[in-house]
Amino acid sequence: MKTLFESVGLVARFDNKKAMKLAEELARYLAAKGLEVYIEDTLAKEIETEEDTVPLNRMKTDFIITIGGDGTVLRTCIAIPKPESPILTVNMGIRGFLTEVQPEQAFEAVDKCLEEEFTLEKCMKLSASTADLELPDALNEVLITADEPAKLLYARIMKNEKLILNCQADGLMIATQTGSTGYSLSAGGPVLDPRVDAFVLTPVCALSVFRSIVFPADSSLTVEVLRPRRTLVVIDGQHREIVNSEVTSLKVTRSKYETSFIRLKENFYDRLRSRLIFKGWKEKRNE
Repeated sequence: MKTLFESVGLVARFDNKKAMKLAEELARYLAAKGLEVYIEDTLAKEIETEEDTVPLNRMKTDFIITIGGDGTVLRTCIAIPKPESPILTVNMGIRGFLTEVQPEQAFEAVDKCLEEEFTLEKCMKLSASTADLELPDALNEVLITADEPAKLLYARIMKNEKLILNCQADGLMIATQTGSTGYSLSAGGPVLDPRVDAFVLTPVCALSVFRSIVFPADSSLTVEVLRPRRTLVVIDGQHREIVNSEVTSLKVTRSKYETSFIRLKENFYDRLRSRLIFKGWKEKRNE
């Protein structure tokens, strides 16, 4: 009888021995369950395993388990083949807003996955490109800034090819609903409920009064950078690209691809309350 999951990929953060140890233990556990197990190739020398290794850009499995924090999740989402396999996220980071379970719950979570006792949370991604450059899709945000610190970005912003404003700022950020809880929030942007079909433009240290703007998800946003000539574009804090042009024109639209997270219990507001903006208020109230 065919089951939903017959193969699994394992990804772990490189700088955490406990994360690599858990990856090793999960590999054995999953293999004993009859699954084909593939380990990210960069972990091959760090853990003892007889399972096959494969680079992230070739990890086409029925589902993937990440062991680490949000950075590990974002690194995985950028690199894995499209369309993306569903991801079960185990938290071994500091905040781990995107993660689902703690390390001690990992084996129970795997059992629930194999028994199909979960839901899939589908998250919008952003596609970013210039005239001659296709960038990886962003799960969190696309950041546009000068390639030198403390240098102002002079830009025009257009929605559906119509000018909406000019701005001067350290940078501009276009974030998804998922990304609205990350860098965009730190820069003063709003939190978007996942069911709000939209993305948000947030300035970083704008010279004039300029607040975040929320756009419908089917919008096409174009940022024309007038100065400086060298522009840095960062995708999810993981992929960096220097663009050198008289006028850099970066187009951002909704991607045709999504990221699917395996969710077992917590919902968006559980994570928001327990790991992010409401945590300090709750602790203070209960003192």
